[in-house]
Amino acid sequence: MTTSVKEMLATYPADLGDVDREKLTRCIEECIACAQACTACADAYLSEGMVGDLTKCIRTDMDCADICTATAAVLSRHTGYDANITRAILQACATACKACADECDSHTDMEHCRICAEVCRRCEQACNDLLTSLG
Repeated sequence: MTTSVKEMLATYPADLGDVDREKLTRCIEECIACAQACTACADAYLSEGMVGDLTKCIRTDMDCADICTATAAVLSRHTGYDANITRAILQACATACKACADECDSHTDMEHCRICAEVCRRCEQACNDLLTSLG
């Protein structure tokens, strides 16, 4: 299945160097999916009756969504590429995803939290895989 991420990477006129395009594509896609899941999870919490008890999870969801969105954007830009920035944001994203998944794992009685934790774990893995491939 061809995705818009893969299609856009294929149209980039300059050489992407030694970047593993499959890992890059997967990481961008997982970041986008994670941002959506975390946003939806935080919103679902807001509809719960015990919002005050869920403040930490809502905050973690929102932080993770923002970091994933920023990571997808940085990974989608290649002109003037700075490997140090890419490594730093991938590490930050993996850390945020792990923290969010760990927090959501403590609320898996709520289906939206179980799903969010799974998506966060996939994104964390995709960030770590890309980070490892960058050397």
